[in-house]
Amino acid sequence: MTPADLAGQAAEAVRALNHATLPGTGGLEYPAGAYEVSGQLSLLAARLPQALAQLHAFLQEQAAAGAITVVAGQHAGDPAAMLAAVTADLDAAVASARRLHQALDAAQNHLTWAAGAEQ
Repeated sequence: MTPADLAGQAAEAVRALNHATLPGTGGLEYPAGAYEVSGQLSLLAARLPQALAQLHAFLQEQAAAGAITVVAGQHAGDPAAMLAAVTADLDAAVASARRLHQALDAAQNHLTWAAGAEQ
């Protein structure tokens, strides 16, 4: 599988998760389920910075080798400018992923002792 295929599978898995967590579908039955889901999403977010850094490293390597041309758009004919813009965007994405990981980790910690109430 290609990296694009794997990213597509991750996106599809999140879409399926969105459906599985709809209220009233029975996908989540107890607070422990929310604890587990928030933990797995935290793990996913924690792994994103590495993938983004490796994507950036690949692009830097390709640009340094002269293997990128920009045929149209805002940075037409200027791979260095394109790389600078991509670098800024990927840096922002890494920072966002780290904040997402921290927030999901905190949410999971709050759910540690949550249990279903007797009704």
